Amino acid sequence: MPFQIIRNDITKMKVDAIVNAACPTLLGGGGVDGAIHQAAGPELLAECRTLHGCQTGDAKITKSYQLPCKWVIHTVGPVWHGGSHGERELLASCYRKSLALAVEYRLESIAFPLISSGAYGYPKEEALEVAVDTIRAFLKEHNLDVYLVIFQKSDYQLSKGLVEDISSFLNEAWKEKKDAHAREEERLDSVSAELESMYLEDRYPEWGLPPCPWEESRRLKKPGIQGRIERVELQIERVNYNETHLGDFFVDSKREEPFFSELEESFSHMVLRKIDEKGMTDPECYKKANLDRKLFSKIRSHADYQPSRATALALGIALELPLSELQELLGKAGYTLSHARKGDLIVEYFVKKGIYDIYQINQVLFDFDEPLI
Repeated sequence: MPFQIIRNDITKMKVDAIVNAACPTLLGGGGVDGAIHQAAGPELLAECRTLHGCQTGDAKITKSYQLPCKWVIHTVGPVWHGGSHGERELLASCYRKSLALAVEYRLESIAFPLISSGAYGYPKEEALEVAVDTIRAFLKEHNLDVYLVIFQKSDYQLSKGLVEDISSFLNEAWKEKKDAHAREEERLDSVSAELESMYLEDRYPEWGLPPCPWEESRRLKKPGIQGRIERVELQIERVNYNETHLGDFFVDSKREEPFFSELEESFSHMVLRKIDEKGMTDPECYKKANLDRKLFSKIRSHADYQPSRATALALGIALELPLSELQELLGKAGYTLSHARKGDLIVEYFVKKGIYDIYQINQVLFDFDEPLI
């Protein structure tokens, strides 16, 4: 995943470079700046003295000393003065200049704090928007693992209206699930009664079918809907078992059809077919999915590739599949969207809204403490 938002202490990030939200003198300060200098030791301050400060929007690089990363990139963010003094461009420049240094030094990974969102007063929601927009634009042209590191939940803030809208969607979905639960109990009563009449060894005792190979102890007596589901599953298993022992009595015409004619399209084949149908290139697809080129090459090269759940979801989002086709794609990888998962409901919310921005989806997943895709 080339770009991730994570909750961590940036001084503990084991990446090629971390970015320090520095003051213009580069001689240390409070917040992230002070924490990085303290963790790196006095050698960092000594090297920073030789740099003679840094202009707002610019970036300079030093060694990391006692930090677990290899380099520290120092950038000076703008102080917020209401947004009419070029703050957005200066903040975007901090990210661009830092990323450019990472490329110049041939680094493979870099971790940013949310620059200017602390003592410099830049509104967190707007600072986040600048960070994400600038980083994603850069990643369209470069291959680099980028982390946006949030130290605590209060450092991260989404639009109140968006959070309320998604929360309302989640509440409605859970209410629907509760109602569906009640309907399922009624359906299972009906199915159970119907299956009872389908016991073949009861209907055809003269055929001498062998007994079913499960013990009475498996006839679970769990209360509620879960117990009913398990009993129905046992009934289905019994019917299926009996049917396999009636080969001498029935001829299944389907068995005469060639096996390979019934093979389903694989996950990889469906992804590649959808890319062609939408007129996309491979890079357009995997970059939009926030996936690494090497990972995508495995999907391209191996027809039986088994993706992670997050990868399957990311590709479905990148391909802008409607909900039914997204479910189909996930099914080919052995997964499904479930209303039992808050994260899945959030993904469903965006798909139903026709919003296929994986960065925005991940921002919301992060805010709701759900795994990113």
